[in-house]
Amino acid sequence: MNIYTTNAYINDMFGEKLYKLSLNAGTTCPNRDGKAGTGGCIFCSEKGSGDFSEDASIGIDEQIEMAKKRIAGKCRCDRYIAYFQSFTNTYGNIDVLREKFLKAARRDDIAAVSIASRPDCFGDEVILMLKELSDIKPVWVELGLQTIRDDTAKLINRGYDLNTYDDTMEKLKKLKVHIITHMIIGLPGENMEDAVRTVRYIIDSGSDGIKLQLLHILKGTVLEQMYMRGEVKALSFEEYADILMACLKEIPENVVVHRFTGDGPKRLLAAPLWSADKKRVINELNRRIREL
Repeated sequence: MNIYTTNAYINDMFGEKLYKLSLNAGTTCPNRDGKAGTGGCIFCSEKGSGDFSEDASIGIDEQIEMAKKRIAGKCRCDRYIAYFQSFTNTYGNIDVLREKFLKAARRDDIAAVSIASRPDCFGDEVILMLKELSDIKPVWVELGLQTIRDDTAKLINRGYDLNTYDDTMEKLKKLKVHIITHMIIGLPGENMEDAVRTVRYIIDSGSDGIKLQLLHILKGTVLEQMYMRGEVKALSFEEYADILMACLKEIPENVVVHRFTGDGPKRLLAAPLWSADKKRVINELNRRIREL
């Protein structure tokens, strides 16, 4: 089975290997400050899924230099992808966000800007900003969908409905941006059929790429409390691998698979503990993919 990987896509687009620099724009989330809800999604860590990102109190140029030093041992790159990862990066003062994104985009050592967000944070000003940004450097926009099941969305406290995702996709498809949709495998109450249905929906929506993420149960989250009470179970490796293979079979060769597992910070990981051995997990999943 042929999978269009991130590395292959980057090589096709830029003609070289690029690494992401995980940056922090200092944003929050409408699902934390009361606009859409409070407490955030039940699986989200205190840092808003940006546990590997730099300190938001530091300027963007300094963050980039620090992030470059962090990966210097595994990367001899001249250019990088500026990845604004923590929380919701299209939520907040638009002028402040524009300045930070443009500062990254205008650097010679930044080949592209990747912005992680939620579908309910793409008003007209944001769309105009993304258009301005995409005229300078290629832009990736990552949307956290997670699931298409309404009951699961309510359970995980996602804070928006499926129509919101559809509307935002229509807006983004009119821009020169690479759209990546994020989904989670192993959400409470969901099975293989649910995961496959979510993949199909993402493909039909016109997303250029997809991230398939194992559900990590992190310490200090609402999800961990549910896990400790026995209300949630963590997938075994075999369960995850079986669901993942079924999902990958649904993805056409022109859609980029940006991730097929993911790893939580080891100091925060409560379950599944097998996922902490990232190298072994990826090697075994790649073996199974080759056998598809």
